[in-house]
Amino acid sequence: MAQHLNKTHIEHALIAVFIQFLIWPFLGALAGGCFAAAVFLGREIAQHEYKLATSRGWVYGQPLPVKWHEGVTTGWSTDSVLDVLFPFMACTAFPFLLTRFDMASF
Repeated sequence: MAQHLNKTHIEHALIAVFIQFLIWPFLGALAGGCFAAAVFLGREIAQHEYKLATSRGWVYGQPLPVKWHEGVTTGWSTDSVLDVLFPFMACTAFPFLLTRFDMASF
């Protein structure tokens, strides 16, 4: 697995925790984490749809030749799974670390 890691996985986790930290005062740490992780999940799905569309000859201005489910069901590599998994893990660990050190409750 170490050969599949790159700096974007760590960057995505840090950005997700930053987003979670910004949303925390308004909605709480768990809701902020869910939102941040969903941003990266949506980003990866959109990238898969775009790559699939361009491989099918799509150009800007035309309807996408991609079915509604293909962004979720096709094109997932180890890299794209880790791009989503690292933010999910970071956003899950953050609230538990806060409560462990009595910094907040979620």
